[in-house]
Amino acid sequence: MKAITYTEFGGPEVLRLEEVDEPHAGPGQVRLKVVAAGVNPLDSKIRNGLRPQVTPPFPVTPGVEAAGVVDEVGEGVTGVAVGDEVLGWTVTGAYAEHALAVDFGPKPADLGWDLAAALPVAVETSVRVLDALGVGEGDTLLLHGAAGVTAAVGVQLAVTRGATVIGTASPGNHDYLRSLGAIPVAYGTGLADRVRAAAPRGIDAVYDAAGAGDLEMSIDLLGGTDRIVTIADHKATELGVTFSGPGAPFGSRLGEYARLAADGKLTVRIAQSFPLEDAAKAQELSASGHAGGKLLLRP
Repeated sequence: MKAITYTEFGGPEVLRLEEVDEPHAGPGQVRLKVVAAGVNPLDSKIRNGLRPQVTPPFPVTPGVEAAGVVDEVGEGVTGVAVGDEVLGWTVTGAYAEHALAVDFGPKPADLGWDLAAALPVAVETSVRVLDALGVGEGDTLLLHGAAGVTAAVGVQLAVTRGATVIGTASPGNHDYLRSLGAIPVAYGTGLADRVRAAAPRGIDAVYDAAGAGDLEMSIDLLGGTDRIVTIADHKATELGVTFSGPGAPFGSRLGEYARLAADGKLTVRIAQSFPLEDAAKAQELSASGHAGGKLLLRP
């Protein structure tokens, strides 16, 4: 099968389109014929050697999330059959024609493939953070970097929980945030004053998806660290703030969010879909921070 691989750390140029052996489903696994794979900033960090603790031995096939059709079912797997359409997390790398998965959920027939592949990481991350913060009816949530793919899902899910969301973003993204139900405020000098103006009764929780150095300001606004979670700022520990990383298997819950997306109640802004051979271009654009939405690969 065709797959993207690399055999050393480095820039996008280390990525190669190769013919490799197909994986086969072992106990507890299914094999997917990948239709669409998500490209995430983490993929580039792993490729650069910045996350060696999550890098498997070389050669590496990058990519975590995918949507595809089950074409093999391993021993002990129940509730899924060959021919089923699913979305979830791969264990052999998503930038490939076939990938193995153990954590996945059903894809509704009326959900497009690109949107399906864009959901797993964004949904799991934001549900994990909102649960940790206990965001619910009547809360006011300050969400830093609210126009990013994962954070924008967080905006929508927080709104459905009955929260008011104050979202920080560049002015060019303010209309987008309004369309998701957030109150936008601009980054930069004077941010704290703008947040106070947008939320005169104060804020109840902070979700930092930007990692832009706003934790100390957020602590001041909130009056403590108990309801602040970041997924992006590694100064969290020294400030007494929770840094949240990938959690427990989530696939059993993924179906309900896929259904929301199919019904038009949850969306991800799709920027571009690339053919598999253009994985290097996709990763370079992802790492730039200026993709303008989710990037995908089509094997």
